[in-house]
Amino acid sequence: MNVDPTTQIGRGEWATYRRLLGYVFPYWKRLVCGLLCGVLYGVATAAVMFSLKGGLGHLIDGEVTGLPSILLNPLQDMMSVVQDAERVALVLIVCLLGFTVLRGVAFYLSKYYVEWVGHRVVMNIRNTLFSHIQDLPLASIQGNRTGELMSRTASDTQLVERGVSQVIGDLIRQPFALVGLIVVLFHTNARLALISLVLFPIWLIPVTVFGRKVRLYARQGQAHLGDLASVQQEAIFGNRIVKAFGGEAMEAERFARHAYSVFRRQVRITISRAAVTPIIEFISILTACLLIVYALRAGIGFNDLFVFVGVLVAMYEPVKRLSRLHIGVQQTSAAADRIFEILDMPTMVKERSGAIDLTDPVELITFESTSFSYGEKPVLRGITLSVEAGECVALVGGSGAGKTTLVSLLPRFFDVTEGSILINGRDHREYTLASLRRQFGIVTQETVLFNRSVEENIAYGMLEISREAVEEVARRAHAHDFIMEMDKGYDTIIGERGNRLSGGQRQRVAIARALLRNPPVLILDEATSSLDTESERYVQAALDELMKGRTVFAIAHRLSTIRHADRIFVLKEGRVIEEGTHAELLATEGAYRHFYDLQSS
Repeated sequence: MNVDPTTQIGRGEWATYRRLLGYVFPYWKRLVCGLLCGVLYGVATAAVMFSLKGGLGHLIDGEVTGLPSILLNPLQDMMSVVQDAERVALVLIVCLLGFTVLRGVAFYLSKYYVEWVGHRVVMNIRNTLFSHIQDLPLASIQGNRTGELMSRTASDTQLVERGVSQVIGDLIRQPFALVGLIVVLFHTNARLALISLVLFPIWLIPVTVFGRKVRLYARQGQAHLGDLASVQQEAIFGNRIVKAFGGEAMEAERFARHAYSVFRRQVRITISRAAVTPIIEFISILTACLLIVYALRAGIGFNDLFVFVGVLVAMYEPVKRLSRLHIGVQQTSAAADRIFEILDMPTMVKERSGAIDLTDPVELITFESTSFSYGEKPVLRGITLSVEAGECVALVGGSGAGKTTLVSLLPRFFDVTEGSILINGRDHREYTLASLRRQFGIVTQETVLFNRSVEENIAYGMLEISREAVEEVARRAHAHDFIMEMDKGYDTIIGERGNRLSGGQRQRVAIARALLRNPPVLILDEATSSLDTESERYVQAALDELMKGRTVFAIAHRLSTIRHADRIFVLKEGRVIEEGTHAELLATEGAYRHFYDLQSS
């Protein structure tokens, strides 16, 4: 996911934006309404200028000239009745005000429709991105920083929203206004209009040059923004360690360094964007001055010259906005590239077509020559073992032996790279993911709780569970008493990651959650390794209640907690090197005995 931003510039500049527009098409009806309002906006803009030209023509030359037939006949009829200058001026004012109001209403409706689509598109992209992240395999999520993923979901999508709303909004309004004004130019003086339009391509040079820089700096800036979010998240989550080791100044300096990197890129974007406007203004004024000189020498009348210059001034806004489209597309594409990088990451764990629900009791789990690799690195190598229903097996080994990876394959957090895992004699990939994962309850060393109430954490993922059922499993998990001592009992919000609870309390809430799920297979991953003696006693009692009548896979470093397991498997470098009961393995004088002697000493 960490891609050099400079490599992205070689892509087709509009390719990413065209892909982004795929999210816009479902709302084409609103875009059509916005487009029609944009056409009306352009017509009203031209009508204002035509009214000004016709009114000035009568006031100065005594006749109505320069108006298209759609406006000329009604205005001439009125002029035939009203001949004095004051009444002509009144009619002119009414026309100007009327067309200006029409132009304003058209602008308002066009902006509303387009920005509604922009906001809706970003909401859909955020939802899609979040759902896709949830579907990614654990290896992909764990291989990326949380702050970086958060930045892409929040900050990058915000840039996309501005790009969609502003770019499309200008695209369906400004061209029509520009075309209308060009029609007025040619109607006023075709030769002068032709000369002015020949100079138009000169305006595109600074837009193209600075647009490429904006895309590069925008992509770099968003990458540094992801770094900034990661630093902040790490410092907040690890605040206890930061304080304990006096790291406040170091973290502040680290944050400031990344903040400065974001600032530098944003300033560069500002410089590139800001440089376009004065350059275009200078070219526009220079063009206007040359045209005025030419008009005076060609003997063009004051009325036509006045309207012509007025139209050129009015053209500045649509020209400026249209010239910025390229820059807007570049900045939006830089953010969209980062979003699509996540969306293009494959969800390697996929449900097979024709998958069936696992409804029968889990009688037998078999690993058949099971291997797994993280990329090129092998983690498990040819694991073969069988576990029957109700059996308690323990997995022992040093760090990196593959214990956690082995049990993570059961609910398909990862998929095996070779071999298979059978449940009741059938490849577990043939079952639906939801029904497969319902068979497993997981209690880990690092308990995962959410910033919700105690009841919501215990009943997580289970709808329409009664309070009585929640309290029952809390009692069985030895958690009910301390829950009732809290301010609001089961309605108490426990804070982010359950930080309002002690380690033992968090584990007992997690055990209650597993009890409520009532899974036939239980995975215990170092569930008591980080607890004090008193907390461990309560948690072990809760685990004993949880393990009754279930198939258990227990990972443990402290061998005293697994001496009563039915079988113990010792892993080393992804292979099973020993198997047996506690007594049998002690008698073999092998790796298990070596671990046991180390802990005993």
